[in-house]
Amino acid sequence: MVNVLILRAPGTNCDVETSYAFQRAGADCVDVVHINRLLRFPRLLDDVQVLCVPGGFSFGDDIGAGRIFAVKLRDRLGDIFRTFCDAGKLILGICNGFQVLLKSGLILPEDSAGAAATLTWNNNATYTDKWVHLRVEESGCVFLRGVRELYLPVAHAEGRFVPRGGDVLSRLDSAGQLALKYVDGENPNGSVSGVAGVCDSTGRIFGLMPHPERFLDMFQHPHWTRLVAEGKFERDQNRCNGDGFAIFQNAISYFKK
Repeated sequence: MVNVLILRAPGTNCDVETSYAFQRAGADCVDVVHINRLLRFPRLLDDVQVLCVPGGFSFGDDIGAGRIFAVKLRDRLGDIFRTFCDAGKLILGICNGFQVLLKSGLILPEDSAGAAATLTWNNNATYTDKWVHLRVEESGCVFLRGVRELYLPVAHAEGRFVPRGGDVLSRLDSAGQLALKYVDGENPNGSVSGVAGVCDSTGRIFGLMPHPERFLDMFQHPHWTRLVAEGKFERDQNRCNGDGFAIFQNAISYFKK
């Protein structure tokens, strides 16, 4: 059995799409749980193999994208999450969920000098919604196994990855933790080194700014009609998977292999 828990908060708006993605990928059970319920019943995680924090605007992003949600996880559930990770389970954060995982220290734990990196305002200082090409780097990230490139939509205002310094960037790069990058010329937010997704040292905790749950089916491609006209996609292939599907499929197959 592979059970998935989608953790939502006030302002989360991608939980239903993310739940569907895991169901389509073969999860045996997908449960969408409000953060307040998990705070009251943390043992809900005992029988879960995959935890996902989806996109949206948790707590309105009132003091920074994902900040309040991150503090709740770190201060109220820190030990629970560490036990969850130590058990070999998986955690995925998408867009706002990536902000939550990074700012809670789950992906990159803080050291004596503070946080290793953050996600802050886009260089254009505004909300950006577009499709981008992405390159998968050499890493041990479970969610990206067998994937070399992706074409996914981004939709965020605070997605610019900024490390504490060049030494931190080099260390993360050498460790294979900068798992996903925007292809040259398509960096929508000005992220340092074009970073679009980061994994922890085990490869089992992964956060990314693009939305894989928004490209599960080829018909969601912004130019799918052109692909049909060019003979690259047959109309009767209505279950042909989009690029984002592999991320969810990898999570499920990790436990079903």
